[in-house]
Order: sequence, then structure tokens, then C-alpha cells
Amino acid sequence: MAKLVLIRHGQSEWNLSNQFTGWVDVNLSDKGVEEAKAAGRKIKEAGLEFDQAYTSVLTRAIKTLHFALEESDQLWIPETKTWRLNERHYGALQGQNKAEAAEKWGDEQVHIWRRSYDTLPPLLSADDEGSAANDRRYANLDPRIVPGGENLKVTLERVIPFWEDHIAPDLLAGKNVIIAAHGNSLRALTKYIENISDDDIINLEMATGEPVVYTFNDKLEVTDKTKLGK
Repeated sequence: MAKLVLIRHGQSEWNLSNQFTGWVDVNLSDKGVEEAKAAGRKIKEAGLEFDQAYTSVLTRAIKTLHFALEESDQLWIPETKTWRLNERHYGALQGQNKAEAAEKWGDEQVHIWRRSYDTLPPLLSADDEGSAANDRRYANLDPRIVPGGENLKVTLERVIPFWEDHIAPDLLAGKNVIIAAHGNSLRALTKYIENISDDDIINLEMATGEPVVYTFNDKLEVTDKTKLGK
């Protein structure tokens, strides 16, 4: 009866300023730090103990993981960082204020870019100074897989290999796993775990700093899902 806990990172500085963030590496806000610590306290109160932690290579998720583990007295457990758990890449929208983007392109178009399962945002070119191709944390990736923009479908396609190669084997071995990541990478995982349809996933929201606990049987079927409220 292995357990998997998913935590969307606490509020970031760009969440607070209403900007598209994606792969831009921004920090947690003061509120985000408190949300991450509160998540850790909820985990401790629930008596959850972990064998393995996973997170993205973005600061807001890494710090959320560390605050949560510290509050639950588990900062020592093995930890793996991977770009495959990064937030969805918002392409050329990254850094833009969401309200200003809506004024520029219209509310409906921006809503489609944000919520559609398979519509790509305007892409960021590889030679743009903001391209992830210029970031050394992605230097070992094949340049052809460094995205210029992603939708949820593409995000799912790069998350699932990590699930199959790392997370699922841990759970099948009876290990309890914690993942601190991002709204869309966790929505992608949730879609896969719960077999949510392309249409229904559009309505799924992941609250910041709210641990979601899955219990699996030995066939990797979900037997229970619980949210640890803030």
C-alpha cells in the first residue's frame, strides 16, 4: 500500500504579480514559503513518512520540497531533481502579465492558451535570450527537446517517461514518494494516474501548498485519494 504525495509549490513571486512563469526560475513569495511550511506540518500531522523525493529543477518547487520535508523532519531522504517535472513552458507568454496579455490578444484567446489541452502558446525561438537553451541546467539535453512552448498534452508526454522509469517502480517496490512540482506538471501526472479525459482535465485545479495523497495497491491502482487541507 504505497503512498504518493503531490504538492504544487507555494505561491511564487510571479504568481503574486500575475505573470506567466513557466520555465522562468522565480522564487517563492513570503506567502509561498508559509504555504510550503504548512504543507510540511500537515504531512507530519498525518504521519506520512517518505522513502524518496522528486522535484523539478526550478527554485520554487525545490524550496517547497525542502520546507515541507524540514517541517516533517524528513529533510534527509533521497532526492532527485528533473526537468521533466518542470512547469509547462508558456513560450513567448513567459514574463507577460496575464491581464495585459488578455488586453493584447483578447480574453478568449489567452484562456485557450492557458486551459486548452492541446493548443500551443506563441512559441519562443531558440535564439531568444530567454530561451531555456541558454540555461546551463539544460545543457545536457538534446537541443531538439528543449521546448519553445508547451501545452498540457506535450507536458504529459515528457512527464510520463519519468513516471514509468522512476516513480512507478518506487511505488511498486512499496516505497512512499513525495513530489513537489508545478500546477501543470502535476495536472499531467494526475490525468495519467486517474485516467482523466482530455475534456475533463481542463477543469482540474491544483491548489498551491496543498498536499494530495494517493494510496496504491500492488497493481498500481489508486485505492484512496485524500487532500490535506491548508
